[in-house]
Amino acid sequence: MMKNLLARVFLLLLFSLTVSVAHAQNPTEDSLDYKPSPDEQLAAQYYQAGEFDKAVVYYEKLYDKNPISIYYNYYLNCLINTKSFRKAEKVVTKQSKRYPNDLRYKVDMGRVRRAEGDEAKAKKEFDAAINSIGKFTSANAVIDLANAFLGLNETDFAIQTLEKGRRELSGSYTFALELAEVYALKRDYAAMIKEYLDLLEQADYFKQQVQNELQAKLDADAEDKIAPLLKADLLRRSQKNPNQLIWNELLMWLFLQQKDFNAAFTQAKAIDKRQKLEGKEIMELASTVLANKDYDVALACYDYVISLGKESTYYRKASMARVNTHYEQVINSVSYTQPDLLEVEKEMETTLTELGRDSRTVPLMLSLAHLQAFYLFNTKKAITVLEEAIAIPQISPYEQAQCKVELGDVMLLDGQVWEASLFYSQVEKAFKREPIGQEAKYRNAKIAFYIGDFEWAQTQLNVLKGATSKLISNDAMYLSILITDNLALDSISEPLELFAEADLMLFQNNYKMASQALDSIVILFPKHALADDVLFMRYRMAYKQQRWVEAAGFLQQIVDTYGWDVLGDDATFRLAELYDYKLGDTKKAMALYQDVLVKFPGSLFTVEARKRFRALRGDKPDKEQ
Repeated sequence: MMKNLLARVFLLLLFSLTVSVAHAQNPTEDSLDYKPSPDEQLAAQYYQAGEFDKAVVYYEKLYDKNPISIYYNYYLNCLINTKSFRKAEKVVTKQSKRYPNDLRYKVDMGRVRRAEGDEAKAKKEFDAAINSIGKFTSANAVIDLANAFLGLNETDFAIQTLEKGRRELSGSYTFALELAEVYALKRDYAAMIKEYLDLLEQADYFKQQVQNELQAKLDADAEDKIAPLLKADLLRRSQKNPNQLIWNELLMWLFLQQKDFNAAFTQAKAIDKRQKLEGKEIMELASTVLANKDYDVALACYDYVISLGKESTYYRKASMARVNTHYEQVINSVSYTQPDLLEVEKEMETTLTELGRDSRTVPLMLSLAHLQAFYLFNTKKAITVLEEAIAIPQISPYEQAQCKVELGDVMLLDGQVWEASLFYSQVEKAFKREPIGQEAKYRNAKIAFYIGDFEWAQTQLNVLKGATSKLISNDAMYLSILITDNLALDSISEPLELFAEADLMLFQNNYKMASQALDSIVILFPKHALADDVLFMRYRMAYKQQRWVEAAGFLQQIVDTYGWDVLGDDATFRLAELYDYKLGDTKKAMALYQDVLVKFPGSLFTVEARKRFRALRGDKPDKEQ
C-alpha cells in the first residue's frame, strides 16, 4: 500500500492554504470556456468584498441546488461570519450525513463550536474526528483530515491525526513525510529530522526524496537551526549503525551544502572503502571541491586515490589531476615564488615520465608547456614539449589544435611572430566554425594589430563579433572599437601603433619596453582617447608582476574617471576580484560586485559578480553549485 500512496506525499504542500482556498475552482469548470452563472458572480463579488450577509443568500441558493464542496465551504464560511451558528450546524450535519466517511466535516463542526465561543465543545469535536480513525480508514482520509486541521492552523491536532493513522494502519503507511512537513510548520526541527531519517531506516529508496525535502528546508532556514540538528542526528545514527552507508552519504551531502569539504572527504572515504569503489566517489568529490577552489582538500582527494595503487582504475587520472591541481593552487596564490614554480615543473615531468608521453597525457603536456613558457620563461623547453605532443600518433585532432594554438602563443612570446601566425592559421582553417578556430582567428587578428596592420585586423575582428563564444566576441568587439575610435580621430596612427607595440611587449613579458611605449603615448599625446586603455594595460602589467595594490590603483583610476566608457564594467569587476582574492577586503569587493550588477546589468560579468556577491554575503549556495 505504501508504494500505491507515494503520489500522496506531496499533498502537504497545500497545508498552508485554507479550506476555502482548497475548493477555489468552479464546480462545473472543465474548460477555459467556463462562464460562472449570475448567482455565482454575485456571490463571489459580495464574498470578496466581505459582505457575507449578502453573499450568504446566493451561496445558500447555489448549495441547495447543488451541494458540492465549493458551495458548501463558501456557504459555511458565510454562515460563521454572520454568526448563523444553528444554521451552520445543520449544514455541517447534513453534509456529514451525505459523506459519512469524510472525517473533515467533524472538523467543520468544531469550527462552528469555536466560532460560538465554546472551545471545550470544539476540542470535543476535533477529538472525535481523530478517534474516528480506525484500521479500515484509508491513508488518503487520514491525510485529508490532517489537512483540514492545518487549514485551521491546528498543527497539534494534525500531528495527532497522522500519529493515530500510523498506529491504526501500522505496516501499510507510516505518514513520515507528512508528519515531517507538519513538524516543519511547527518549527520543531528535531522531530522533523527524526521523521525523515526514521523513514530512511525503513526504506532507503526514499533517499532522493528525503534529500530534496531537506534541501528545501535548509535553503529556507535563515537562522541556520536545521543543519546542526541534522548533523548531530546523522552522526549519531552513523555511529550506532556503522554498516548503513546511507548516513555517510547524507553526511557527505550535508557537508557539501555547508562547504565543509574536509568533513565531506572523511565521509567519502568511508563510502569508497566500504563499497570498494576504487576511488570513484573521491574523484567526483575532488571535482566539486576543485570547482570551489579548495586546493588542499582536492589534493588530499587525489592523494587518496593515488595511494590505492597503480593498478587501480583511477590512478592515471588522479595522478594527472593532482599535479594540475597543485599547478592551479600555486599560480592562483596571493604570492608565488620561483621555487614554487620549479617544484610544480618537476612534479609534472616526474608524472609524465611515470605515465608516459602519449595521447592520454597530452593535457598534462599542455600544462607543462604553459608553465615553462609563461611562468618560467623557458620558451625553448615549452616548444620542445608541444612539438612532441603534436607528433603523437594517436592524438585527437582537437587536442592537436589546442597544442598548435599554445605553440603559436609560445612562438609569439619568443618573438617568432610569423611562425605563430602559421600555427594559428592551421587551426583556423581546420576548425572554422568551432570556438577553437575562432580563438585562433582572433589571435591572428591580434598579430596584425601588433604589427600595425590595423585594416586587416579590423576585417578579421568584424567577422569575430558574431563568434559562438561570447568571450571571443566580446574581446573582438573591444579591439575593433579600439581601432575604429582611435583611427577615426585624426590621420595620426602613431598613438595606436605605440599602444599595439606596448601590448606585444607586455605579452612577451618585456615590461620595461611596454612601459616606455605607454609613457610615450602619455607624454606625446596628452588627453588622448587611449588614456583609459593605457591605464588598463598598466593594470595588466602590474597584475602579471603580482603588484596587487598598484594594479588596483590603475583600475580605480579607470572606474573614477572613465567608468562610463567601454572599459567601465571590465575595470569594476576586475577591481572587485582583486579585493576579493588578492587584497582580502571583502567589504570593498562586495560593493564593487554590486556596482557591476547595478551599473552594468548587461555586462558579460554580471553572472559571476552576482554569484560572488551572494557568496561573500553569506547566502546559501545555489543548487547547481
